[in-house]
Amino acid sequence: MELALSILSSALWFIVAISILVFVHELGHFLTAKYFGMRVERFSIGFPPKLLGRRYGETEYVVGATPLGGYVKIKGMIDESLDTDHVKADPEPWEFRAKPVWQRIVVITAGVIFNAILAVLVFGGIRWSEGETYIPAENIDQVFVREGSVPHDMGLRTGDRILQVNGERFTRFDQVMPPALVAADSLTVTVQRDSGRVTLHGPRDIITRISRAQNSNNRQGFGISFLPPLVGYVESGSPADSAGLRPGDRIWSIAGDSVRFWQEMSLKIQESEGAPISVRWFRPDSLAADSQATPAQLVGERPDGYVFQAQIAAEKDEASGRLLFGIADAGSSDLTLGMLHDQFGIRTQMYSPVEALAAGATETWTSGRNIVVALKRVIVGRDDLRESLGGPVMIAKVTSQAAEAGATAFWRLVALLSITLAIMNILPIPALDGGQLMFLLYEAVTRRRPSVRVRLVAQQIGMILLLGFMTFLIFNDILRL
Repeated sequence: MELALSILSSALWFIVAISILVFVHELGHFLTAKYFGMRVERFSIGFPPKLLGRRYGETEYVVGATPLGGYVKIKGMIDESLDTDHVKADPEPWEFRAKPVWQRIVVITAGVIFNAILAVLVFGGIRWSEGETYIPAENIDQVFVREGSVPHDMGLRTGDRILQVNGERFTRFDQVMPPALVAADSLTVTVQRDSGRVTLHGPRDIITRISRAQNSNNRQGFGISFLPPLVGYVESGSPADSAGLRPGDRIWSIAGDSVRFWQEMSLKIQESEGAPISVRWFRPDSLAADSQATPAQLVGERPDGYVFQAQIAAEKDEASGRLLFGIADAGSSDLTLGMLHDQFGIRTQMYSPVEALAAGATETWTSGRNIVVALKRVIVGRDDLRESLGGPVMIAKVTSQAAEAGATAFWRLVALLSITLAIMNILPIPALDGGQLMFLLYEAVTRRRPSVRVRLVAQQIGMILLLGFMTFLIFNDILRL
């Protein structure tokens, strides 16, 4: 039952996200076609069979049962329907084929443009409503790097201080997160290690490795972090709660080994295999009211707080299969977020509406460039196609995860998918907008239209290629689950 509900939830959020993207894309074609006086016969969200439909004026508005796309059927245009009934008659003024080539180019590219506009508005809206909170990189003295992770394979090590990424000064931690790393054709990271500097080079197939790590089920994340072992939340009745751990406590050591980072602490818990282990932590004097009632042993007092120690046995979480104390990191509580603010100097930048739109446009451009670079790396063979690209099943999975993370994460993913849809649609492949655009540009340059037969054959070949590629992606997604 739980698996069925999970699949249903993923499918629902996937349909919601895809419907938004398709509606905006087709709205671009629809509005520009109407503006230029073209007759639009059908506006469909989803492909046949038809579930719902109603005609208003000259246009039938349809919801199809196959939620993997949509289309706008414009009179006088050879499209996915392969309808050629109109070609034997003289063009009517309201037909697509009767309009100047520049108007037809605008109509064909409008879907892609509207998808880009959606991304700008979403990114800009997030910046305007929430601002941007970040930690200046100069306040991060060192990072944790998990063994076997992509950063570890690059040569990064726990305790390194990052100085430069691709020759630019390290100012924001997101410079060493996957979206930024895949944008570099040849990645370099310069770190301070011990008393010297070391420049590290990223692997040739970094996108493949990042995709493989993100699609794995080890729940270890990307493998690089800086969060201290600061307790933000303690689950009631958990091993940590029974031992006396409280929000605001900072873990100092586990099984006698000192820990500096949250992920480092988490790995130590997994290594315990569920056996009781000695945990020592520090509680600031600002939380002294809880210090007398804790079941843990008080092993030291300092001018700024207390040191406690207890034996704690982690319990297995049935959902993830991982051993847990029942605690969450500093990001889960206002109290510990304030502590992080004091330690790292967290900054929040707010935006005016105009500034937010400019920031949204910049983020849209950067995200689009990253996608293009990733596609280029796959095409030239630097990265593995099967590992680097995801299809409907994988999109459904990440969309559901984003929805669970909250509205901001969901809409950010919608914006990224909108950019991806725009880029994929503008590729010069028959049956896509880019294929239609290719014929129109040929007509604009040569003053001659490709024959109906050529366009029909191209559409048919393009549709076969797209169906084959979609089938490949679906089966590939299933194999990667």
